[in-house]
Amino acid sequence: MYSAIQVLGRRFLVAEALPGAFAFGIAEVYYKFHSFTLECLAFLATWYVLSLGYSTVERTFTRWSGKTEK
Repeated sequence: MYSAIQVLGRRFLVAEALPGAFAFGIAEVYYKFHSFTLECLAFLATWYVLSLGYSTVERTFTRWSGKTEK
């Protein structure tokens, strides 16, 4: 994780914090598979889907507002 943050930068960490927090909450409340591996995979899949949705919405609003990303 340390290497990923160093390579991708802090923007990556900020962009993934909100979807990661929501995915963690969803996993904690709803995923009771009685298997760490299955719950971890479900959490990562949920995080991926939420992150995809978040970045899509962010790009859409960026285009509508006419701002360019840094």
